[in-house]
Amino acid sequence: MIDKIKEHIAEVEAFSAKTKDEIESFRIKYLGKKGLLNDFFAEFKNVAKEEKKEFGQTVNALKKAAEEKVNFLKNSLEGQAESEGKYGDLTRPGEPIEIGSRHPISIVKNKIIEIFSRIGFNVSEGPEIEDDWHNFTALNLPEYHPARDMQDTFFIQTNPDILLRTHTSSVQVRYMENNPPPIRTISPGRVYRNEAISARSHCFFHQVEGLYVDKSVSFADLKQTLQYFTTEMFGKSKIRLRPSYFPFTEPSAEVDVYWGLETETDYKMTKGTGWLEIMGCGMVDPNVLDNCGIDSSEYSGFAFGMGIDRIALLLHQIPDIRMFSENDIRFLEQFKGTF
Repeated sequence: MIDKIKEHIAEVEAFSAKTKDEIESFRIKYLGKKGLLNDFFAEFKNVAKEEKKEFGQTVNALKKAAEEKVNFLKNSLEGQAESEGKYGDLTRPGEPIEIGSRHPISIVKNKIIEIFSRIGFNVSEGPEIEDDWHNFTALNLPEYHPARDMQDTFFIQTNPDILLRTHTSSVQVRYMENNPPPIRTISPGRVYRNEAISARSHCFFHQVEGLYVDKSVSFADLKQTLQYFTTEMFGKSKIRLRPSYFPFTEPSAEVDVYWGLETETDYKMTKGTGWLEIMGCGMVDPNVLDNCGIDSSEYSGFAFGMGIDRIALLLHQIPDIRMFSENDIRFLEQFKGTF
């Protein structure tokens, strides 16, 4: 008899139903007044004394299993009915979801990061609100240095030592202070300068700066790195480096890429020369390495920096830098499907 009850327990556990009528028939079969459970309870008096305990426990297990199965099936059907009433036919095709678009600044920044990550550069970030040491002094720009005038800075009025960073070189200083060589990192981010807003300039924009510090790093390493970048970014392999001046690099150079003169737009962009300036670069000044706790007699390095906004303007032929910050959905929708 006990084995027979156990067979019923297995049958209850395996039972499923799709309609209320099936559930009700199941309930009556086991839990009704004339159901199997009443028959088993009535049979209890005829069971041998030594089997009564096991018999009673097995019958109770069958009762519990039947009650739980009935409740579960009822709740499942009610939930299904509620879903169908709220959402309708769940098998029909869904409404099309509007595809968003990335901002052109993000598109270009991600591409730059992806290119440099292939040759071992990681990404470092730092605060946009900086102190004078990390933004100027550590970068070979002590107080009253005339080169500070090259960058019109937003200072905090109540504390002249606190400012909005004018370049992401401050991130490189922080990285060198906390990481021993070899160092290979790029620092993308937003920077601020007190400049008049026009179609070609803004009081805030985006930069990405790169830094490589190790033993025996040379200018040839710098040139080869930039050659690789321009080829991957623009599909242009011809570059030139012109002597320039930056307080934190020596020697310093401006990097031009040969854009070509194939279209009228090329003539306008390059002023008829075919060459287009894209970034500044140079060998890290030994004073900067020493300021950051790196022995300049043992290590050397190179650095470079470029404007992400400027590259985005070039690649996408955008006529006005102010369009990046106006949040005009008609402008942003043009970059759907671009990653």
